[in-house]
Amino acid sequence: MKAITIGGATNDFIAIIEDEFIERMTMHNATSSYLLFEEGHKVEAKSIEAFVGGGASNAAVSMARLGFEMSSIIKIGDDHAGRNITDVYAQEGVNADQVIVTDKAATGRSIMVSSHVKNPTIFVARGANTRLRSDEVTSAQFVGMDLVYITGLSGDSSAAFPHIVSLAKKSGAKVAANPGIRQLSSRSQDFFKSLELIDILSLNAAETAKLIPLIMKDAKKAKLSKTHPLINVGDDVENIPELVSNGLSSGGFEMSLGDFFATIIDLGIETFVLTNGKEGAYIGTKDGVYFCKANKVEVKGTAGAGDAFFSTFASLLVDGASIQDAAHAATLNSASVVGKVDTQSGLLKRSALKQQLKSYDATGCVTYKFI
Repeated sequence: MKAITIGGATNDFIAIIEDEFIERMTMHNATSSYLLFEEGHKVEAKSIEAFVGGGASNAAVSMARLGFEMSSIIKIGDDHAGRNITDVYAQEGVNADQVIVTDKAATGRSIMVSSHVKNPTIFVARGANTRLRSDEVTSAQFVGMDLVYITGLSGDSSAAFPHIVSLAKKSGAKVAANPGIRQLSSRSQDFFKSLELIDILSLNAAETAKLIPLIMKDAKKAKLSKTHPLINVGDDVENIPELVSNGLSSGGFEMSLGDFFATIIDLGIETFVLTNGKEGAYIGTKDGVYFCKANKVEVKGTAGAGDAFFSTFASLLVDGASIQDAAHAATLNSASVVGKVDTQSGLLKRSALKQQLKSYDATGCVTYKFI
């Protein structure tokens, strides 16, 4: 299978701070937590390391390790950080012919500060990632592709999203998209108009909630009925996945999970992947919803987990895997990434993933049908 990723690439500088050297504050009446830095004070770091990251880069490396023929459209600066990215592409077997180099902006960089629960605070200078123009993406780049995988487009680059999706769809490739929260917030109408051209869409729970006000006028009604239940452990209520129980809400609008999936599928999405952090992922199609529970693992860093999950799921699905098999593989690859501090070191090769799948425990997976 041939695939191309489009989106961001960065150099990530990750500082690991021992818990006793940095304070963490959790709000009692909200879900937010904060790391507190003392002004004018040096904080001792356990380690500070540099890695390559970014949505398009993470996805390209992920799929290359799964054995797929990969290319990538990213925009980088004419600098050392940019060469770090192309060096990684060379090492991983990702074709860099479509990488765009500019002298008008620096390569994107981020600083991640990780402590306590290892859910890092990330400082981002997006640089050249915000400069991708529509005229820099042409139909010729998609010739022969089986999958066009579009990650978050930041800043002015987000204006190119409808153009990219349209070209990708016309090429005959499957179109997968994993936009970021800012793209959904600042250009929600552009995104909404492109929905019918996207085959596989992935959003986390917060991003999915942003769609609720946009799709309410097209809302469909559907209840979810469990066809492949979890093994009962105590009260069956405890086994109901969070979003099946609570649904989604945003801006005063609420939808049950069944209503949401029925609506988004009716709007043209073939497969919708809704990730919900450490709980797991919900995958909706016209046939129903498949919930796959996340693997428990010692968390070293949460950054890149979503990229690992969706790139694995989308590429294997397009390559012919079932929803269930693709979801199981994606769960394992995501868990492997969470076990590392950076976004790429934990990505599994195809052989290692196949070996882990032999002992995969699907007890935490549930199939629902629409009724």
